[in-house]
Amino acid sequence: MKPAVFLDRDGTINEQMGYINHLSRFRLLPGAAAGIRLLNEKGLPVVVVTNQSGLARGYFPPELLAEVHAQMHRELAAAGAHVDAVYVCPHHPEAKRPEYRQSCDCRKPRPGLFRQAASDLGLDLGCSYLVGDRWTDLKAAANCGITGILVLTGYGRGDLAYIGPGEETQPAFVAEDLREAAEWIVKRTSDK
Repeated sequence: MKPAVFLDRDGTINEQMGYINHLSRFRLLPGAAAGIRLLNEKGLPVVVVTNQSGLARGYFPPELLAEVHAQMHRELAAAGAHVDAVYVCPHHPEAKRPEYRQSCDCRKPRPGLFRQAASDLGLDLGCSYLVGDRWTDLKAAANCGITGILVLTGYGRGDLAYIGPGEETQPAFVAEDLREAAEWIVKRTSDK
């Protein structure tokens, strides 16, 4: 069992622009590849966990989601970085597409994606980290016993100002971006 770093996708790795309904809308955030590369160099598995209800809502087909993830892998590889796995929740209780219409255990903040990744990859959730730009990500981390980190990219700055003050769950660290979050994680794991 080993620790891992779980990453939200939209707003954490790539620009938050609502639904990525065309490949041209996928853009890595500055510092994202460098942060992931730093985690790779430390030997920490990096796992993307992402809600993609746009599939359920019929905003884009599964093929586009696969193309977006292939593009993410290519751009990260070009910068000397990689993610070890990608876990997606395509569901929504009010989905337009019936095959995705369900209340599932994998939609963040529920723990299903994390538990599946832990089982598949031999990960210790209690020693792991989650980096995301939404309070939903932080709640998912808390639901799994994972240390939650908020980045101020994507929705992060607004969530910190307007949602966070009323929430019981709070981040262990607030970072400007994924690179700063990765530096904090590497320092913490080096100190152990």
